[in-house]
Amino acid sequence: MEWRKSSFSGTGGNCVEVRSDLAAIRDSKVPDGSELVVDVTSLLSIIKTQ
Repeated sequence: MEWRKSSFSGTGGNCVEVRSDLAAIRDSKVPDGSELVVDVTSLLSIIKTQ
């Protein structure tokens, strides 16, 4: 599966990456670590209202 992070993240390693199918997120510092399975569309909707 392919992962993406924001172009605003730069070269630092403190990023959250989103799976290309928008079904999970992960910590970019630990790419072989755990994935958090989420409904990214709903998560972004909640974040935008904050």
